[in-house]
Amino acid sequence: MNVIRTRRARSLALLAIVAVVAACGLPRSGPSSREIFAGSVQREGDAYIVAVNDRVTRATSVTPALGFSEALRNAGMIGSDTINPGDTLSLSIYENVEEGLLAGGGQNVGVLDEIQVDGTGFIFVPYAGRIRAAGNTPDELRQIITGQLDEQTPDPQVVVRRVAGDGATVSLLGGVGAQGVYPIERPTRTLTAMLANAGGISVQPEIAQVTLARGDREETVWLSDIQDNPALDIALRNGDVITVREDTRTFSVLGATGTQSRVPFQSTAISALEAVAQVGGLNSNLADPKGVFVFRNEPAEIANAVLGRNDLSGAQRFVYVLDLTAPNGMFQARDFAIRDGDTIYVTEAPFVQWQKTIAAITGTLGSAAQIGNLADQATGSGN
Repeated sequence: MNVIRTRRARSLALLAIVAVVAACGLPRSGPSSREIFAGSVQREGDAYIVAVNDRVTRATSVTPALGFSEALRNAGMIGSDTINPGDTLSLSIYENVEEGLLAGGGQNVGVLDEIQVDGTGFIFVPYAGRIRAAGNTPDELRQIITGQLDEQTPDPQVVVRRVAGDGATVSLLGGVGAQGVYPIERPTRTLTAMLANAGGISVQPEIAQVTLARGDREETVWLSDIQDNPALDIALRNGDVITVREDTRTFSVLGATGTQSRVPFQSTAISALEAVAQVGGLNSNLADPKGVFVFRNEPAEIANAVLGRNDLSGAQRFVYVLDLTAPNGMFQARDFAIRDGDTIYVTEAPFVQWQKTIAAITGTLGSAAQIGNLADQATGSGN
């Protein structure tokens, strides 16, 4: 009878262990491949699960469309000595008479200091009247004033100078060597020359974005595109505001990888293979190379292209599947582009879950043996 009770106690303990292991979820980094596929549209879920191939890669290969408009690219180079509204000028007018119109007593030269060009581009010169200065060089303005005064005084000689520091300027902000207001001079009339004049950029060049604000227009371009395409090295204008920023796009990596984190882009374009490598690659002890998933909300245009449809509207949930063990799996991962906001998830290998189950059972079997011993002790003391 005691033997029967002991065996019954052990059996009950083992059944309890099995029930606990069956009922309790084992620790893991996220859902299994089977659970992800269970959320597909085909199984009454709300996500389209698509295996990555060459056609899918082409349909989803989208990078931010940055660049300068034709209006900015075609703007001609301005002369570094062109007069602009707001400039301050100094005029020296020499007259070929002892008592000139503008000269003081006993002198033949009149000096007009700090004449400011008004907002409409005009200045006023006594006896010459209101003259348009903006858009002219100092030499061109000299000829205009000389022509106007020639009728008032014999053979006038005019010298026009722009007061230092009051020429055309641009403002540089953000990730540059030295932020500030810089004059447009002959060596710095283009975008890259002005950036170099400010000490270059202080952010990683591969992810640097350059924004130029001119009037009510604001346009952005990749710095690397400017370096590759000289047409984007545009001519500057007075009042331009240049801002250098670091790319703010990110993607998230979860599951059986070297690191689980939110990761910034390190280049203008990044592939799924590069993204996984950026966080230390797959965890060789945990990862299932057949289960690399990319979660993304696709706009209707791309969603229809991927699925070969034309009836979808609005953003659609997509899960792209990469099998790195397939004959061309590594190439597919190398060509599949990651986009801003993507989540990359790597599942654990089935063997890992089996190991965890065995470890949980064997660990609890030790407890079961202890329970059995206690049962033996209890039944023995009952005798």
